[in-house]
Amino acid sequence: MTETDAPLLEVRNLVKHYRDGSGATLRALDDVSLTVRRGEVVGIVGESGCGKTTLGRAVMRLIEPTSGQIRLQGVDFAALSGRALKAARRQVQMIFQDPFGSLNPRHTVGTIVGEPLVVHGVPGGRARVAELLDLVGLPADAAARYPHEFSGGQRQRIAIARALALDPALIIADEPVSALDVSIQSQIINLIVALRARLGLSMIFISHDLSVVRHVSDRVGVMYFGKLVELAPADRLFADPRHPYTRALLASVPRPVKEVVASKRAGGGLAAPTHGEVPDPTDPPPGCAFHLRCPLAVDRCREAVPPLADVAPGHAAACWRA
Repeated sequence: MTETDAPLLEVRNLVKHYRDGSGATLRALDDVSLTVRRGEVVGIVGESGCGKTTLGRAVMRLIEPTSGQIRLQGVDFAALSGRALKAARRQVQMIFQDPFGSLNPRHTVGTIVGEPLVVHGVPGGRARVAELLDLVGLPADAAARYPHEFSGGQRQRIAIARALALDPALIIADEPVSALDVSIQSQIINLIVALRARLGLSMIFISHDLSVVRHVSDRVGVMYFGKLVELAPADRLFADPRHPYTRALLASVPRPVKEVVASKRAGGGLAAPTHGEVPDPTDPPPGCAFHLRCPLAVDRCREAVPPLADVAPGHAAACWRA
């Protein structure tokens, strides 16, 4: 395997546990493995609390994983510290969910966008800041203004410009449009798609919006209860979901009446949306964590945890019935 063929990012058996006040263990991430190829966008979807954001923050080492391996461009990123970690962090940047909370209100936009250059000693200064603002569709005079002077969509453009400042190898976008008005979301998504095509970006795109993930992603990973339960090319996953949880997620998306009627007449249709609550993460049930909500569960589902295994070429699911 050549350097070009090797994955940009390899996450192996990543675990993140927390302890609550009673000493119980909360399994936020439970043995997650994932790869991102160069120039690829991998979408991560799932219900709130499934571990999506924890995965993104652990990969970037904003939080320290309990165990597991993170290899970035062949380097053991999880083992780095001090100056070596700082140097490696140039290669992975994050776009946060809240475009206002992630920007320092006391700093001008020019200072915010240029800060990564200063921290890492990268030349460019004002010229690079102006270039980045133009790249995300903001005028050069925005550099002298403050975040509160901009709309939510404009603030997210500023955050994207900051994430691009160091020409990172990988960008982690954590719900980058969920805090924006619906009318603005499509503009930011189109900007991300255009930047991806222009710059050849590699991304982990985290979202609960399935239509957005389908639009921007090459592959999609579905998370439930801290685990990756399905992983497949985007078109294949949406056309032929194999895990009951994935089917339930897709069934929960509103569809036009004509489309639903046509699907039923053709004998198609997805599983009904799930009912019931996600199990207590400090007291996980035996077997598959989804069996309490799954209409297809059998005894084996209640007794043994299914591994994430191939059910078709390039398509993996963690389900005994897949």
